[in-house]
Amino acid sequence: MGNPIVFFDIAGDDDIALAQFYRQLFGWEKDDRGQLSIQVNSPINGAFRKDPAEKRLYIGVPDITATLKQVEQLGGQVDAPRFEVQGVVVLGLFKDPAGNEMGLVEMVDNDIKIP
Repeated sequence: MGNPIVFFDIAGDDDIALAQFYRQLFGWEKDDRGQLSIQVNSPINGAFRKDPAEKRLYIGVPDITATLKQVEQLGGQVDAPRFEVQGVVVLGLFKDPAGNEMGLVEMVDNDIKIP
């Protein structure tokens, strides 16, 4: 299978504000050392892309439209409202308050929703 992904960073000038944003949006809690332990699908899917895109984490949520509304209320910015890639996935794109580009994947009963 190859080497696993074992850690990630979400960077910004105000780590306390970022921690609060992600806690309120997704319920992510940091531990006493300031680190996160987040559930992931295993194996985690990924892709190599040809187009000029930033790296992006995709987070599974039950309702992309409602989550993007929360993103805006918490100081983030919606880059793309809910949209479907027919036969593949339902997505939404946003930037957190630090400008990190993130994505949302719509999930139903812990499975990716395929339109």
